[in-house]
Amino acid sequence: MIAWRLPLHTRFRGLDVREGALIGGPGGWGEWSPFVEYDVAEVEPWLRCAEEAAAGDWPTPVREEVPVNVTVPATDPERAHAITTSGGCRTAKVKVAERGQRLADDIARVEAVRDALGPGGLIRVDANGGWDVDTAVAAIAALDRAARGLEYVEQPVPDVESLAVVRRRVAVPIAADESIRRAADPYRVRDLEAADIAVLKVQPLGGVRACLRIAEEIGLPVVVSSALESSLGLAAGVALAAALPDLPHACGLATAQLMQADLLAERLLPDQGVLRVPPTGALRPEPALLAGARAPEERQRWWRRRHQEVLDYRAAAGVREDPPR
Repeated sequence: MIAWRLPLHTRFRGLDVREGALIGGPGGWGEWSPFVEYDVAEVEPWLRCAEEAAAGDWPTPVREEVPVNVTVPATDPERAHAITTSGGCRTAKVKVAERGQRLADDIARVEAVRDALGPGGLIRVDANGGWDVDTAVAAIAALDRAARGLEYVEQPVPDVESLAVVRRRVAVPIAADESIRRAADPYRVRDLEAADIAVLKVQPLGGVRACLRIAEEIGLPVVVSSALESSLGLAAGVALAAALPDLPHACGLATAQLMQADLLAERLLPDQGVLRVPPTGALRPEPALLAGARAPEERQRWWRRRHQEVLDYRAAAGVREDPPR
């Protein structure tokens, strides 16, 4: 196991540096990069995803390229405009409802992104569960006007029951992220008719094949999204997007451009709004890049302890490999 740290260009999700670990196996390397504040039970599926990648156990792709959106952090309008124009994406996901910011800040950011995209570009916003129901309803209306029509709103409220209420009170489509990836039952979104779109992230949900099962059974259009991985970790998300029978929306997998450095020589960066699906084969970090990103010894020890905690958790509690039906 090798722990790494990569600095970000712009503060994102409260982070200036992203860190994680690489797990080796017969199929190459897998990335294990759960956010450090998550508890042991929550980070266990992230490890399953890394183990699947290290074993080389990914399905055969059905497409050669994946359309992607540019991700715009909760930054100022000028920076938002500049980020939107990079990579040639025609869809932008804009972070909103950031702690310490106002709706006026979100509106200004969305207006800047609309100006950068021009006519025909699609805008989706992601609140990461930051609103209550009434705030969400009012904010969605305001942001829909600023965007001149939103493609959808991702996770406007924190819980699935509230998500169902918001969906019935607004005309903009609703996408579920945390209500799937952090839920004991990811299918409750389907059962409560709480969303129009399912956002799937391969690490939190236990890997590519686990996500394929959820996509088949949840009965909603799927958007594959990043958990802010390096290019090596993003490859798992690309493998999922490449294997899905249908892919009606751009995916949130262009987040490597948020990082100042990377672990793969061939970075997964968008070109004219798409990511090329990498050739099937072992994923191996570029040695020089990995050496430059290697975390200090204290963080190496932390990740090794974390890994052992998850293994102990598995041994003590047993872990269900399939998502609950």
